[in-house]
Amino acid sequence: MLLNEQPELTRTHYRILGIAWAGWVFDFYDLMLFSFLLLPIGAEFGLSKIDLSLAIGASLLFTAIGGVAFGYVADRFGRKRALQWTILLYSFGTFFTAFAATLPALIVCRAITGFGVGGEWATGQAYIGETFPAKVRAKFGSLMQTGAPVGVILAAVVGGLLAPEIGWRACFALSVLPALLVVVVRYRLPESDVWEGQTKTAAGPGIRDLLTGEYRSMFLRAFLLATFGMSTYWFTFSWLPTYLSAERHFPLAASAAWIIACQGAAFFGYLSFGLVADRIGRRPAFTIYSLVAALGLVMITVFWTWFADTPAVLLFFMLLTGFGIGFFGGFGPLFAELFPTPVRSLAMGSAFNLARGIQFVTPVIIAVVAGMADFASGILIAAGFSILVAVWVWTFPETRGAVLPGAVTDGGVPAGQAP
Repeated sequence: MLLNEQPELTRTHYRILGIAWAGWVFDFYDLMLFSFLLLPIGAEFGLSKIDLSLAIGASLLFTAIGGVAFGYVADRFGRKRALQWTILLYSFGTFFTAFAATLPALIVCRAITGFGVGGEWATGQAYIGETFPAKVRAKFGSLMQTGAPVGVILAAVVGGLLAPEIGWRACFALSVLPALLVVVVRYRLPESDVWEGQTKTAAGPGIRDLLTGEYRSMFLRAFLLATFGMSTYWFTFSWLPTYLSAERHFPLAASAAWIIACQGAAFFGYLSFGLVADRIGRRPAFTIYSLVAALGLVMITVFWTWFADTPAVLLFFMLLTGFGIGFFGGFGPLFAELFPTPVRSLAMGSAFNLARGIQFVTPVIIAVVAGMADFASGILIAAGFSILVAVWVWTFPETRGAVLPGAVTDGGVPAGQAP
C-alpha cells in the first residue's frame, strides 16, 4: 500500500511534512533576507536602487534555472537526492554572500542562492503530493507553504532587529546553519514510494515533454497562473520594507514589525487555504483569496493617506493583504494533481520557478516607477496581477479529490478522479 493510500496518517507522513516544511522555511528565509538588508548593503557598497535591484533580480532569475534543473534531477534521480542538493546550494550561497567585496561578487552569491532555492519548492511539494491521501492533499500542501511567511518573519527578525547589532555580513554568515537539514534528510527521510514505483526510462523526462504533445497546453496554463501569482507577490514584497521606511517614514524596527505582522496573517492564509480548497475546490479558493489580497493592496497604496491618522486601519489592510497571499498554498496541490509522476517535479518546478525567475525585472520596474512617481504606484501593480489570478484559475479543471499517480488531460478530465 502506497503512503497516499494509507487510511490514517503515519509518523512517516509527518516526518516528510516536517522536513519539507523546514526546507521551505529556510529556502524563503535565504531568498528574502537580502531585501531586509538592502539599506546597509547599499550604503557600504555605494549602490543605487538599480544596482540593488540587479542583485535581487539575479537571485530571482536563477530560481528559474534551478527550478528546471532540479525538477529534472528530482524526476530522474529521486526526490530525496534533489532535496539534499538544493538545501546545500542555497545555504552556502547565502553564507558566501557575507564575504562579497564587490557588486559582481554579490550578484554571483545571490545567483547561487537562487539556483538552490529554485529546486527546493517543487521537490518538497512533489513529496507532499505523492505521499499524502487525496482528501487532505491541499491541507498539507498548504501547511508546507506556511514555511514561506515563517521564513520571511525570520528574515525580518534577523535583518531588521539583529543586523543593527551584529552587521549585515554576520547575518549572512549565520545563515549556513540550514545546511544541517541535509543530515536529517539523508538519514530520516524515505524516498517517495510513488516515484520509486514508476517505470524509469534511461533518458528521463525533459522540458520538451512539457512544451510538446499532450501536456503542452496544461503546462503553459500552469506557467501563466504561476506568473500572475509571482507578480502579485514580488510587486508587493520586493521593495515593501523600503516603501514603509523611506516613503511612509517608519523606523526600521517598525517597518520590520509591520511586515512580521503581515507575514503572520499570511501564515494563517496559507493554513486556511488548504482547508477551504479541500472543502469547496481549488478554483473558488484561489479566487476568494486572490481578490482579498487585491483589496488589501489597493488600501495600503492608493488609500494610505485616507487612513494615515488611524494606523490600526492601515495595519488591518496590511494583514488582509498577507492573508490573501495565502492563495500560494494552492500551487503545490493543484500542480501535483495536473501532471504524472515521470514529469511531476519537472513540471511543477519549471512552471513555478520560471514564473519566479522572470520576476528579476520586477524590482527594477518598481524602482523606475518609484523614480517617476512613488513606491506606492509600483506596489499597486500587484493588485492587478492578483485579480488575474482570480480569473485565470478558471481555465483549469477542478482537481479536488484527484487520486495520484495520474494526470489531467488537456481535455480537462482528471485521470483517476475520485468519485
